[in-house]
Amino acid sequence: MWLEAAAAASMAASAAWAVRGRSAAVFGPSVHRGPGGRRSVALTFDDGPSESTPALLELLAKLGAPATFFQVGLNARRLPEIAREVSRAGHEIGNHTWSHRMPWIGAAGDEIGRCQELLTDLHGAAPKLFRAPYGVRWFGFRAAQRRHGLLGVMWTVIALDWKLDEDAAARRLTAGAREGGILCLHDGRELTPRPDIRSTLGAVDRTVRQLRDFGYHFESASDILCPKSSSNA
Repeated sequence: MWLEAAAAASMAASAAWAVRGRSAAVFGPSVHRGPGGRRSVALTFDDGPSESTPALLELLAKLGAPATFFQVGLNARRLPEIAREVSRAGHEIGNHTWSHRMPWIGAAGDEIGRCQELLTDLHGAAPKLFRAPYGVRWFGFRAAQRRHGLLGVMWTVIALDWKLDEDAAARRLTAGAREGGILCLHDGRELTPRPDIRSTLGAVDRTVRQLRDFGYHFESASDILCPKSSSNA
C-alpha cells in the first residue's frame, strides 16, 4: 500500500509542477527568466487595463522604466483607449486570455485566440508573449500558442501586490531579483472595475529605485529574453 501511496504522491507532484511550475513546458513553451550575465530585469503587469492603469503609466514615465503589460481581453474591450495608452507610451503588450477565468478545459484556444485578435486590432501588432492567469497552464495551450506564435512567460518573482502592502511587495521583488529576472505585478485586479492599486504603485516606485541603486537596468520582457547586443550591461 505504501508503494501505491508513494506513487500517487509522486504523480500528484508531477502534475502540479506541469501546471504551475515556473520552468514547466509540458503544456507549451514557457520561460521564467532571461539569460544571466546582464544586470537587467523586466517589470511585467497582469490583469489590465483598468481605470488605474494611467496612474501606473504616469509613474513609469517619471521613472523612465519600460514594462510589459499582459492584458485581459474583456478589460481591453471595456477600456480600449486605456489599453491603447499602454502601447502608445512605448510599453510591450502581451496576451493574458480573454476572461481570466478557469477552468479552460476545451476553451484554451478560444480564450487565447479571442484575446489575441482584439489586442492585435487595438495595438496594430500581434502580441508575441502570453501569460496564463494564475500561472496555470492546461491542455490546449500548446496548440493555441503555436497557432498564434506565442511564447509563454512566467515570472522569476511575483509581488503578491494584490494582497501585500507596498513595503512587503517591494521586499519580495528586490529580494527575488536576478540578472535576466522577470518581475510580476498587477495593474488590475482580474475583472474588477476601478481597482485600488496603490500597493502596486508604491511597490513599483520603491523597487525601481532600489534595484537601480543595485546597478540594475529595466527592459521589456522581450528584450530580457532576447538581449540586443547594444543593450546596457
